Amino acid sequence: MQYTFHIEGGNFANTGVASSEIKKRLKQLNLNAQTIKRIVVALYEAEVNVVAHAYNGDIFVDLTSSSIHILVKDEGPGIPDIEQAMQEGFSTATEEVREMGFGAGMGLPNIKKNADHLDIRSTVGKGTEVEITIYLNHDQKTE
Repeated sequence: MQYTFHIEGGNFANTGVASSEIKKRLKQLNLNAQTIKRIVVALYEAEVNVVAHAYNGDIFVDLTSSSIHILVKDEGPGIPDIEQAMQEGFSTATEEVREMGFGAGMGLPNIKKNADHLDIRSTVGKGTEVEITIYLNHDQKTE
């Protein structure tokens, strides 16, 4: 099953739409609750990152019998130093975003904690691509 969601940068009112929809679908498939939680946390954090940091983006979700693959592509400022961005607490969020309760610098680290595979590619001034894979049978974890 494949799903696509468009995310508008700065539109915090719609934050969580994609993760809520995927959570509903996964529950209908009677997946393990812990697996659903890992998927929803990773997807929600990715959504928040697009809303908080990019101009817009798209989320592509591909669900198979063995895994869920999430590709998040955004148009935005990009990430100058991915290694630094992966550090808990590091954030480039604006003060306005932080006042809304976002931008604590836990997005990418939380995605990594919940993903079996994470790949981040970014071009400064163009945007970022985040690929997340979570195996439905956790024994397949490769990292």
